[in-house]
Amino acid sequence: MTAPFAADARTPAELLNAYLRPGATDADSSRPLVTFYDDSTGERVELSAKTFDNWVAKTANLLQDELNAGPEDRAALLLPAHWQTAVWLLACWSVGVTVIPRGDPATTDLVVSGPDGLAAAEACTGERVALALRPLGGRFPQRPDGFLDYAAEVPGQGDRFAPYSPVDPQAQALETSTEGLPLKLTGEQTVELARAGAARLGLGPGDRVLSTLSYDDWAGLEAGLLAPLAAGASVVLCRNSEQLTADQWEKRIESERVTLRLS
Repeated sequence: MTAPFAADARTPAELLNAYLRPGATDADSSRPLVTFYDDSTGERVELSAKTFDNWVAKTANLLQDELNAGPEDRAALLLPAHWQTAVWLLACWSVGVTVIPRGDPATTDLVVSGPDGLAAAEACTGERVALALRPLGGRFPQRPDGFLDYAAEVPGQGDRFAPYSPVDPQAQALETSTEGLPLKLTGEQTVELARAGAARLGLGPGDRVLSTLSYDDWAGLEAGLLAPLAAGASVVLCRNSEQLTADQWEKRIESERVTLRLS
């Protein structure tokens, strides 16, 4: 019986690390891992495992060295399903920070917000980071008061990351919800649920999952990031795609070689 992908991984960050091992998947690490569409702007971004890992490393260094974040800290992510959100999720887990999608900024140590969440994010008394979510990862035309502009801060960070202390797989990693009920998971539990989701969806290395779900709950995190990661597969995230016609969807699914669509 073939061993599952990244069978030794106990944290979500270790699932990503597994992509960089030679021969880990049917595709090499230069092939797409995360592909993102914003159909309101026409943006398309494609990140290989190597490129995605580089963004995660830079963001994790920003968290650890500039924001002084570490294990036991909690981060509210007021962000849509976006390639930069996927980066922030893995960066937080690389450092050992607990992620709370759509969490209450007033109760967290730091907040990461897109343009639509800045007013709510001001309730955080800790560090605040703003993402413009512009094409090509562009900066805000004018930095929001009281926030770091992620696009201005991340380029100068190191391309490799090592946590000051090893991330404990049994420490809390994620606070979200499932079917309207609260769900709190350790890193190890997050990986176990992701593997279960991958098995339920029939995913394996080489699969391409297209998701239009938000990252606000477990279903969206599983479909749009964690189950594909746990299977050695890849993901196509589509935002603001409600107006696409059936023909446009068919062309996208064909051009991206999608094997499973979740919405």
